[in-house]
Amino acid sequence: MPTPITPDDLHVRLAEDAPIALIDVRDAPDYNASHIIGASLIPRRMLEFELAEAVPHPETPIVLCDEDEQLVHYSAATAERMGYSDVSTLSGGTNRWAFLDLPTEWGVNVPSKDFGERVEVVHHVPEIDADDLRARIERGDPLVILDTRTPEEYRRSCIPGGRSMPGGELAFRITDVLDDEPDDATVVVNCAGRTRSIIGTRVLQRMSLGREVVGLKNGTAGWMLAGHELEFGADRDALPTVTSEGQAAAEQYARRCAEEDGVGLIGVDELDELRERSRSESVYFVDVRTDAEHEAGHIPGFRWFPGGQAVQRSDDVAVVQHAPIVFACDGVARAALSASWYRQMGHRHIYALDGGSAAWTAAGRTLEQGFQAAMPRLLSEARESVDTIEPADLFDQADAVVLHVGTSQEFAEGHPPGAHWAPRGTLEADVRQLSPEESTPIITICEDGNQSLLAAQTLLLLGRTSVSATAGGMVAYREKGLPLEIGLTGVMSPPSDILTFGPQRGYADMQHYLRWETALGEKYVGESS
Repeated sequence: MPTPITPDDLHVRLAEDAPIALIDVRDAPDYNASHIIGASLIPRRMLEFELAEAVPHPETPIVLCDEDEQLVHYSAATAERMGYSDVSTLSGGTNRWAFLDLPTEWGVNVPSKDFGERVEVVHHVPEIDADDLRARIERGDPLVILDTRTPEEYRRSCIPGGRSMPGGELAFRITDVLDDEPDDATVVVNCAGRTRSIIGTRVLQRMSLGREVVGLKNGTAGWMLAGHELEFGADRDALPTVTSEGQAAAEQYARRCAEEDGVGLIGVDELDELRERSRSESVYFVDVRTDAEHEAGHIPGFRWFPGGQAVQRSDDVAVVQHAPIVFACDGVARAALSASWYRQMGHRHIYALDGGSAAWTAAGRTLEQGFQAAMPRLLSEARESVDTIEPADLFDQADAVVLHVGTSQEFAEGHPPGAHWAPRGTLEADVRQLSPEESTPIITICEDGNQSLLAAQTLLLLGRTSVSATAGGMVAYREKGLPLEIGLTGVMSPPSDILTFGPQRGYADMQHYLRWETALGEKYVGESS
């Protein structure tokens, strides 16, 4: 059984140096509105899929929280079924925490955003606004515009003429990017908002390239707010080959940063020691290369998290506070630079494997290929225990209640006619209203068939005896050409389970968000590098 913990006791434990994972199990909009400082987000419906990577060792202390203890006990039961042995729940939830005037914050991935604003203020990171950049583009000034977001974000929309250069690749490839550019070309770094462009600009500022380097103020959001048009569907996302000269420059820079920032550069033998430690505690092993490189061959046990995203989403990578983190690439440049950012953010037990996968193979070890995503154990159990029906057979079950257990967005995009939206995060409470008679047959469905299997398993554990899941979910349902109902039919109040970003965000939201983000740096005014 999970152990309750009071807000005061949790506040004390979070200030200690011992490993602990504080996980908020609400949906993203609620977490975004207000959460405990230091809490990572894993919505209740995603625990089976994300908790094992987020908290690698099952004996690591976990504290789960929600708003008012409505979800947290269901979540604790899931964590314990997954094998976690030290699970606590926050008494009174975040409501009680806030009532006691304990610290909260709003937003997602706040640690990296706060850090980015500190970097800009302390190091006087230079920037250019959208109007100035637009004028330079129209004049034909020599420019190299580098988009440090993911390739997927870049392809959706970008600054006209920009090319994709994910943040973790920036220092590694910049020498070769600039090799064919005029010596007087200005390098402009951008992202969707602020953090990744600030970090990328600081990377190049610290490299001392001998040319003007600026970050685009407020990124693509600032560009749109200025009334300028984005480019859609750009395909300039092929990364340049790294020459020996480019790699040497990147590695020299990375080693300097590692030394200055206190990164532990380790060899294969020291990695083995940390791998042994991972048998008794949570240790993170992170491959920061591109997805193609990781898939082609990586050190066993290293999960893929590209360097730029590892910095942008540090609270998703390091859910267990004070846990050791080991970064690896194919040499040292990308791993050491990712590690140096973590050291600057205040993480203490940070290492980079010197030589990366090349050092691993040189020591006679073998690499794994592909993405080694194991099926969650509880999902595997559900596949064994839950009855499934084919999508077409839904219409033969006239007396059954069909529950769509995916997100509101997925439900609105299409569901079987007459289906009810019953998000899996609150399923135990909702099912009593949607199907009061325990003997009524229930059929669950979701987008890909996985959430519906787990939901059906939950209903069986509640004592429901006639439960089945739709094989293949809505993907299979659509492939059969079966009738669809579109929209939030039957949903009586606006859903609040989906948080939108990027171009989907309204202009007022963009303004509010950017002002909030900029304000994070105000407390650092007066500090200097």
